Amino acid sequence: MQTEDMTAEDSQIERRWEQLHTWGPYGFLGISIVLGVVSADPHTAQAKWATAWSLVGAAVVLQLWWHATGFRRPDRGRTPSPAGTAYYVVRWALAFVLAWLSPFFAFYAATGYMDADELLPRRWRRLGLLASAVTVAGAQTGGMPFRNVLQWLLFAVLLAANSALQVGIAHLNDQEKQRSRERTETIAALRQALDENAALHGQLLVQAREAGVADERRRLAAEIHDTIAQGLAGIIAQLQVVTNTPDPAVAEEHVGRALALARHSLGEARRSVHNLAPVALEHDGLPEALQKTVAEWGERTAIRAEFTLTGTAEQLHEEVAATLLRIVQEALSNAARHAHATRVGVTLSYLGDEVILDIRDDGTGFDLCAVPARSRAGGFGLDGMRARAERIAGSLTVESEPGLGTALSARVPLVRHDN
Repeated sequence: MQTEDMTAEDSQIERRWEQLHTWGPYGFLGISIVLGVVSADPHTAQAKWATAWSLVGAAVVLQLWWHATGFRRPDRGRTPSPAGTAYYVVRWALAFVLAWLSPFFAFYAATGYMDADELLPRRWRRLGLLASAVTVAGAQTGGMPFRNVLQWLLFAVLLAANSALQVGIAHLNDQEKQRSRERTETIAALRQALDENAALHGQLLVQAREAGVADERRRLAAEIHDTIAQGLAGIIAQLQVVTNTPDPAVAEEHVGRALALARHSLGEARRSVHNLAPVALEHDGLPEALQKTVAEWGERTAIRAEFTLTGTAEQLHEEVAATLLRIVQEALSNAARHAHATRVGVTLSYLGDEVILDIRDDGTGFDLCAVPARSRAGGFGLDGMRARAERIAGSLTVESEPGLGTALSARVPLVRHDN
């Protein structure tokens, strides 16, 4: 928008300059005629009047010719050319003679200051400006021819003053042209930068789309691992108990648990595809969902599991609650499959502007230095939990040693539920 404003401003200034070069000589000639007629001596010789009016007519014809042939084509009217040089010389000659007849035609002679740089070649430009200055200074002195030494001295002073004025105007004009060139270059650079930014923006959109696709794939992989895979593992464990027990009552109990796990996993799979909250959070808050999850896991695995809530519970954003629930589910699954724990404790703490989730077990523990190798094998365990926490600007820390159990702590911002 700023570039367009600069372009419009430059176009407007250009139009005004063109109007001044087109109609300025007519205006100055009109002012000279009016002042010359008003101040004329009634006893002036008729021949002098006839000459003056003839020259005025010639000046008007000259302007009409130049207007018709020059300014209709900017490349001819605004660039030094033989036609422009001829126009400038003839106009100066008419102005010189008219200023000799009446000093007020110095206004018309001053038009030579406006367009010498556009009509005359560079090597003749100073001479043209000097000729115009001579005419104007002579008229300012009182008119030519000079009658005494005082007029000659005054003419010399006025000529120097007019020349200094020309130098100043020429300097300002050069500065304006330089600024115009710099502005044009700036506009061109801005347009190029805008084009490059548009291309970069398009590239970033493509990269963001590709990153979104990759992130969605990772999310679905983690969801499948945390829901369907864990559910199937639980079902297999229950069915193994059924095949190994001769007691029909125990077998029926474990078959019921397997059916419940199958239904739960089916619901989780459907909601994972639609990126919805876990089933456990559909009707309950995070504390209630965690308490039920821990209790059900303890009953299913016959491991003592406890849930503790500290602080004042608040309704969390769906993504935060789902992330913490998934971390607990994965940690409990790891404890059942790898830790051989006899006791697991889960603590949810609300601490002002953050929520802390701690999961501890008294299992076999493991060597933290071996975790990268296990992660490269394709697991979603610790890496998956850490990625979930970091996705919502949180963090996950793990403490474990062989034979001393494992402690996980997830810290995430407390982002409240959107009302």
